[in-house]
Order: sequence, then C-alpha cells, then structure tokens
Amino acid sequence: MEAIVAIRTRRSVRAFEPVPVPREVLSELVGVAMYAPSAGNQQPWQLVLIDDRQTLDNLSRINPYGGAAKVAPAGVMICGDTSHERFPGFWVQDCSALTQNLLLAIHSKGLGAVWTGVYPLDERVRGARVVLGLPEHVIPMALVLLGTPSRKTQEAEDRVRPDRIHWNHW
Repeated sequence: MEAIVAIRTRRSVRAFEPVPVPREVLSELVGVAMYAPSAGNQQPWQLVLIDDRQTLDNLSRINPYGGAAKVAPAGVMICGDTSHERFPGFWVQDCSALTQNLLLAIHSKGLGAVWTGVYPLDERVRGARVVLGLPEHVIPMALVLLGTPSRKTQEAEDRVRPDRIHWNHW
C-alpha cells in the first residue's frame, strides 16, 4: 500500500472479529513501528504486547474510552522509558511517532486499530501500571487495540483545513 493512500484511508476501528492476531504478526508490526524517529535517536520506548483476554479485559476498565479492549484480540501498550532519555520530556513525542507508525503498519496488513490514550491522566497511568506490572521509570502512554475489523470503515471526509495552514509566519 502506498504511504499516502495508507495515511488517507486509515481509520480508527473499535469493533473486531474474534480472530487472534498471530504473535509473529504482532512482532513484525512493533518491529516496523520502532523505525520511528526519536530525539537524538534515544528510542525511549518499551512495548508490552498483549494477547491475553483477561489482561485486555482488565485494561478496558482503566479507560472509559477503552471499551474496545473488551473485544479486541490484541493490544500494544506503548510506554516511555525515562531511563533511556537523553533529552528529558521528548519521550512523549518519540512514542507518539512510534504509535503512528504502528497504526499505519497495522492498516497496511489489512487489520484495524484504535489509539486509546493513557498518559497524561494519572488514574489511567496508575491503572495500567498495576495491570501490566510496569516499573516506576516506565510510563504507559497509549494502548493500541487491534484485530480484524468486523465491518468496513467509512471513507474519510476531506480533512485538509486551509484555515490552519500558514506560510512563513502567522
């Protein structure tokens, strides 16, 4: 799939078929996601791949918008690892770039996914830490839920907003 087509056609998917995502596919997807740029090439991320039904159900309870975890066959928790930071605070941007790579890789495989936010909301961060047993220096940023979509996604409306594009100055 051409990159521009992938970007224009990717949509959030919250309804999935009860079909497992093979671990080798999950490994390939996160491997591709790790090609994301990062400040100073610090790569301050840790990824928790989740295919355990109980763990996904537990994660669905920490986020009021994470209900898709109840039906998704797999998830990836993207975390920032402050012990790998050379440039403090940039882990959020770095992990966001990785998350977008992951979403596009998932889409290119014909799967669907949704990005559910964890950081910076303290109750979600604490909940994810407990469910996944994360150490203190690892901060859960986003939970990407994925699987085979149970229905075709809608075509996107034109998202180009000329009123938000500025050349050379405001």
